[in-house]
Amino acid sequence: MPEFARVVTFEADAPAIDALVNEINSAEGPPEDIPATRIIVLADKSAGRVVVATRFASEEDLRKGGAALEAMSPPDIGNIRRVSVDQYEVLLERHA
Repeated sequence: MPEFARVVTFEADAPAIDALVNEINSAEGPPEDIPATRIIVLADKSAGRVVVATRFASEEDLRKGGAALEAMSPPDIGNIRRVSVDQYEVLLERHA
């Protein structure tokens, strides 16, 4: 059964990136209305960009989690602006 990913790109300064990571990392798991299986945060602080990829076990979970994530606001620390939101089917994941 395929999995799905919601990938969001932000332009952000270092304080906003740190606040975003701290907010995600401080939770014991995703909120109940976000049935995510995994979250990955990638950042290039020198370029002011951060990508948050959230994985879901099904398209239905992707829709439900996506709606909940859309309703959320980023942390109030630093400057952050959402650039794009994309959805993908995960076709391959492999350890090197």
